[in-house]
Amino acid sequence: MKKHIQFQFEASYSISHEPNFSESEVWILFHGYGQLAEYFIRKFLPFDSEDRIFLVPEGTNYSYLKDFRGRVGANWMTSHERELAIENNHRYLDKLVDEFLSGFEVQPKINVLGFSQGAATATRWASRWSGIVETIILWAGGFAHDLNIKESREHFEKTRLTIVLGDQDEFITPGTIEKQEEFVKSFGMKANKINFSGGHIIDSEALKDLFD
Repeated sequence: MKKHIQFQFEASYSISHEPNFSESEVWILFHGYGQLAEYFIRKFLPFDSEDRIFLVPEGTNYSYLKDFRGRVGANWMTSHERELAIENNHRYLDKLVDEFLSGFEVQPKINVLGFSQGAATATRWASRWSGIVETIILWAGGFAHDLNIKESREHFEKTRLTIVLGDQDEFITPGTIEKQEEFVKSFGMKANKINFSGGHIIDSEALKDLFD
C-alpha cells in the first residue's frame, strides 16, 4: 500500500542582493528544466538595482544532466507523482514568497518571469497565489495546460502579459504557439510579444528590452 507523509523540508533559492525592503519591484524568476537558481540569476544581475530585486526559487527535484556524474540540474516536476509535485511546489513557493514579503512595510509590485518548464510552474502558482501579480513574462514557455480558465481569468484580470520567443527555438512549434494564443484569448488578456534571433535561451539583448 502506497501512502504519503508530510515533513519539514529545506529548499534553496537565490536573490540578486541582500534586500533593503524598500525595493519597489520584486521579480520572481522560475528557471527551466535542468537549471540551478544560482546560475540562472546571473543573466539578470545587470538589471538589479536598489529599487528592483530578483528572487529565484530552485526546483526541488535534482538529477545528473548526463549519465551518473558531473553537472546536476533541478526541475519542477516529472510525470512521476506529478500532482504531488505540483502541490509541493505551491506550498514551497507560498512559504518563500510570503515570508520574503513580510519584511516590507510598503508592499512592492510583484512580477513573475518563467522560462521554459518554469513558465508552466509560474502560471500555476501565480493563478493560485493570494496576492496580485503585476506582470507575467513567459519566455520560451507558456501557460500550464491544466489551469482553471474561470479562476485564472479572474486572477489575471489586471496582470500584464509579455511573451518572449527566439526565432530558432527548437522546442516551440506552430501548434504550441496556437495553443498559447487560445489561452491568452480565454483569459481575456492581451500579450505584448518580443522576438529575438536565437534558440531556447535567455537572450541578453531581449532582456534589455524588458528591464532597461
